[in-house]
Amino acid sequence: MADSALARAVGRSPSVRWDTVVGALLVVVLLLSFTTVDGFGNALNLSFLIGNTLPIALIALPMTLLVVSGEIDLSVASTAGLSGAVMGALWNQGMTIEAIIPICLLIGVVCGLVNGLLVTRLGLPSLAVTIGTLAAYRGIAQIVLGSDAVTDFPTQYLDFAAGRIGDTFVPYALLPFLALLAIAVVALHATPFGRSLFAIGASEEAARFAGIRVRRQKLILFTLTGLMASLTGVFWALHYASARYDNATGLELSVVAAVLLGGIDFDGGKGTLGGAIAGVFLLGALQNVMSLVNVSAQSQIVVTGVLLVVSVLGPRVARQISAARAGRRAAPPPASASPPPVSKASTPAP
Repeated sequence: MADSALARAVGRSPSVRWDTVVGALLVVVLLLSFTTVDGFGNALNLSFLIGNTLPIALIALPMTLLVVSGEIDLSVASTAGLSGAVMGALWNQGMTIEAIIPICLLIGVVCGLVNGLLVTRLGLPSLAVTIGTLAAYRGIAQIVLGSDAVTDFPTQYLDFAAGRIGDTFVPYALLPFLALLAIAVVALHATPFGRSLFAIGASEEAARFAGIRVRRQKLILFTLTGLMASLTGVFWALHYASARYDNATGLELSVVAAVLLGGIDFDGGKGTLGGAIAGVFLLGALQNVMSLVNVSAQSQIVVTGVLLVVSVLGPRVARQISAARAGRRAAPPPASASPPPVSKASTPAP
């Protein structure tokens, strides 16, 4: 039973690769945008696109691992907002930015631990837990900073978070993200830890029989998610040069939509990190194009919601089509009609 769960987790059975479809869609959208949308291809807009997408991409790294294991964290945007609020409050108190950032990251770790302990120790569903902490963390952020906006952060940090390398379109912040992406890809797809996450998502009971410490793995994932959410909150405040309690409001919808759009199965056990990141940048490119052609913010939210539905429905339809084709190939050929038996009464006597 455990071996079968692990085999399913690795995902080696033939199926339609939804992540490949999303990658192809990303290429098509980029090509069409470069050729048909005015201003899309200039370096400033591309840098703007990547910079606005990076908060989603940063949280998508641990969120992908979490969803693969069969869990979800909807409090990530509130954790980011709390991190930014603490950052602004401590800066107003005269602390240096170098001392503030580790404190913000520690707060993210605590938020992730709270989520993880409620899920793994009390057995509560992660969806319900993180909806509750979504409201709680945002409320704490408002208590910490109130309605103030802190904007006078050190110039060198603002330039790193929002600037780009020379005259290129590459933001400075993209380089550390690529390093984090490489670490996450190796962890998920090339280590026993990553394989255990696929096994947990495929069948938690079978994973336990296989000797995987399910609760510990999930607790680690929730903690990492909180850490990355708080890092995103710091980046958000510096990138937009504003620390407010409502920073990153609604970001969890974009993260979940992008991850599921990239082919990560909401039930767990399936997906690739490459597909998730393709989904992130596909969503970011579409939002950038809609802004350039003056689509309203409300309409952009509608598009995000539609993509969320498609992201859940698409992979399931693809797997059903693949399973139906495999079933037809494996079906035995129909039996040929046999000649009717010869009646003894009609047999001529010798």
